[in-house]
Amino acid sequence: MTATSVPSTGTATRPGHPLARLTAAEITEVRGLVADLLTGSTAFVYVGLEEPLKDDVLTWEPGVELDRRVRVLLLDRATGDARDLSISLTQRSVVRDVVVDAATEGQVPILEAEFEAIEPILAEDERWVAAMRKRGLDVADVRAVPLSAGMYGFSDEVGRRMIRVLGFHQRDEQDLPWAHPVDGVVAYVDLIAGTATAVHDVLDLPVPGERGQWDAEPHAQPPRTDLRPIEITQPEGPSFTVDDDEVRWADWRFRIGFDAREGLSLHQLAFDGRSVVHRASIAEMVVPYADPSPVRFWQNYFDTGEYLFGRFTNSLELGCDCLGEIHYFDAVLADESGSPRTIGNAICMHEEDFGVLWKHTDLFTGMAETRRQRRLVISFFTTVGNYDYGFYWYLYLDGRIELECKATGVLFSSAYRDGHPYATEVAPGLGAPFHQHLFCARLDMAVDGRHNEVHEVDAVREPVSDANPYGNAFGRRATVLTREAEAQRTADASVGRTWHVVNPSVTNRLGQPVGYALYPQQQPTLLADESSSIHKRATFAAKHLWVTAYDDAERYPAGELVNQHPGAGGLPSWTAADRPLTGPDGAGADLVLWHVFGLTHFPRPEDWPVMPVDRTGFSLVPVGFFDRNPSLGVPRSTSSHCG
Repeated sequence: MTATSVPSTGTATRPGHPLARLTAAEITEVRGLVADLLTGSTAFVYVGLEEPLKDDVLTWEPGVELDRRVRVLLLDRATGDARDLSISLTQRSVVRDVVVDAATEGQVPILEAEFEAIEPILAEDERWVAAMRKRGLDVADVRAVPLSAGMYGFSDEVGRRMIRVLGFHQRDEQDLPWAHPVDGVVAYVDLIAGTATAVHDVLDLPVPGERGQWDAEPHAQPPRTDLRPIEITQPEGPSFTVDDDEVRWADWRFRIGFDAREGLSLHQLAFDGRSVVHRASIAEMVVPYADPSPVRFWQNYFDTGEYLFGRFTNSLELGCDCLGEIHYFDAVLADESGSPRTIGNAICMHEEDFGVLWKHTDLFTGMAETRRQRRLVISFFTTVGNYDYGFYWYLYLDGRIELECKATGVLFSSAYRDGHPYATEVAPGLGAPFHQHLFCARLDMAVDGRHNEVHEVDAVREPVSDANPYGNAFGRRATVLTREAEAQRTADASVGRTWHVVNPSVTNRLGQPVGYALYPQQQPTLLADESSSIHKRATFAAKHLWVTAYDDAERYPAGELVNQHPGAGGLPSWTAADRPLTGPDGAGADLVLWHVFGLTHFPRPEDWPVMPVDRTGFSLVPVGFFDRNPSLGVPRSTSSHCG
């Protein structure tokens, strides 16, 4: 078991490829270029590469320098004023400086420093202190958990930078606060004024008493002694190569990207020199909760748009998070002062054996052949409050692409009331509210080029007829999605619905258009009522699939600024134009798929005190993209156990 790591260099030399990740030196340079706009109370909310126009990327050749731009979001913590900047490193100038109208456009994402400021604010609030004292708690022992406020049209919050706070009792430094929710109390805090605008103490509920550490009573168990070590070795080293964030493995070639908002992204995915996906990322994530109680109805978090979950990426450890011959990539982000911050071992890449790839023992010839599947894994883990999320992109030898999200961590808890229909009791007196984890993958498709179209394919039962006298026939129906309004689709397990992205201008040797099929997991979409605030703000999550005509400016399905946005941003706004999704003369068009997938979590007692990994994701599978099985060249195993 070995590991290699690619450290951040901080070199002042401009990266060669236009999609190259920002270096530490470039982040430092950005800070210098905006120095005149800073006050003593200015914080850097976001610093990220403003990717060049797609046309420019596709026509770029080595040696050609494109304008290198960086997007910067600034917040003056004294006034609440926010600015959205575009900085040209090439021109060494500010090329866009827009003041954000918080009332109509939403607030910029929440700062870590703002989270840290909450406990001191509430410790000085007599209402919060009194609510804790009423329950026999010292405010110093209550962890104030700040959460995004959402937007509910409260007149005293319009245009104000707000956060909502729930409390959790922590008896000592080792005690897990999530085991002791101080339910029935919520504080609304104005982050700029530094005061609570309200403290609502509306339910007198007992604080659950059982401790929550998994390695302490009553949960602790002696370590097992019957599990022998597993070691994964590649004596000749890994099969992939890495050159300046470009990865080559088997027939695959692609680039690594990383950003504070989206985390890991993959660029220019190609198989045997043929493009499949131009850009793939998790562009948004929302966690809506189902408890309608007066202190919890507002619980809905956009972990990417509100929290910038890439900031909380874990440094991965060999043998724990990743197993085998590992290649690590560091991630360089900007901290809230605008200085570079390096997350070591942020991205893990390795190969895995994945069982049988194909196999046949022939009745007539006596031939017996087996080939083993292998996949390349590119992953990162981020911790957002109580939950931990791992995102794993898998590339396979047969051309398949998969994304798997692994959700684990600690449940967000409540006090359990008998008969409460919106939570599960997971420990004595401890509830875990029902909720969803809904992710949106942005898939900028490029199946053998930019001219694609999307077919919705359903299985069809055939009735008994002269052509089907015995009733055994069934077929399939392919419907071309021609406009954005009709390309807002839900999955249907009863007909095995898939969506095929095909290139009508390119055919395989059988005359069929080449394509890739999106296989969804058929889980529920957003369950909140259509009239609800969260439905308006997360409309993207109400469908499993949206298809849009490509636009360089359309990156985030809930809009640019999600925090306290009133709603209808992103996909519902863009698709109102109902743009065509097919090109002239059936040539196809440049299309983006937005695929919503996720978990509807009715917590179990087995999810406490720490939750075993739950999985969700999707697959992209070649359909006619190849003339035949593309993995015929995979050699027999060299293991001594195989003949």
